Amino acid sequence: MKNPTRAAAIAVALALGAALCGCASIPAGKRDARDPLEGFNRGVYRFNSAADRGVLRPVARAWKAVVPAPVRRGLSNFIGNLGYPVVIVNDFLQGKVQDGGDDVARLLMNTVFGLGFFDPASRAGLGKHDEDFGQTLGKWGVPAGPYLMLPLLGPSTLRDAPARVPDEYSDARHYLTDPYLRWGLWTADKVEARAGLLDTDKVLDSTYDPYAFVRNAWLQRREYQVRDGNVDEPAPDLGDDMPADAPPDAPGGASGTTTPPADPPRH
Repeated sequence: MKNPTRAAAIAVALALGAALCGCASIPAGKRDARDPLEGFNRGVYRFNSAADRGVLRPVARAWKAVVPAPVRRGLSNFIGNLGYPVVIVNDFLQGKVQDGGDDVARLLMNTVFGLGFFDPASRAGLGKHDEDFGQTLGKWGVPAGPYLMLPLLGPSTLRDAPARVPDEYSDARHYLTDPYLRWGLWTADKVEARAGLLDTDKVLDSTYDPYAFVRNAWLQRREYQVRDGNVDEPAPDLGDDMPADAPPDAPGGASGTTTPPADPPRH
């Protein structure tokens, strides 16, 4: 297809159609109050799992096997650098002035001295933060709302799903005029993110109820992020973090100066 933007729109439309038709039965037992849309969510999860097993997982394995680790790391650094304004904007929206200043310095150092592909800022002691508008809304007191499984994009909540929109407009990739470059970087980011989660597949596949496992792990980790680690239990760590500065879309300390534990697989 000549127009990659149109192709992406068609893919999303097909995914939504399949998801809306794929509501699944709910296992007997006590319902989780955080997940009133469980029947719909399980249908979307089933669709996502089929897409993952049929396409995403094999592509991620091939990507990891063929592309050298330094190249993957450099590409991940470049894409992460383009997206780092999202972190900076939300630093300041949350009143984290010191973190915001450090992150501006980090972005400038990695752009000027690292050319976007290297991470001299970390070697200089400027730690990476992980903030987004969903976390900002949480800091402002907006409740998470019902758990929501998005087609292809994975776990979210009623608060966090629409928060993706302002984050998209804060990402420098959004303003690239070449659609092939823009969507190519987006695809590479998702493939690399999935490759970073391959080691967690055995954990997920061995669980009695993978859907509940992903939901509980994701909600626990999300609460950990929103509260900057001020929770009773640490967020689950299901595998190694994404390369250098990252998935698919990876894990903070109490002050937010380190990246939070890795996301569970987003099936």
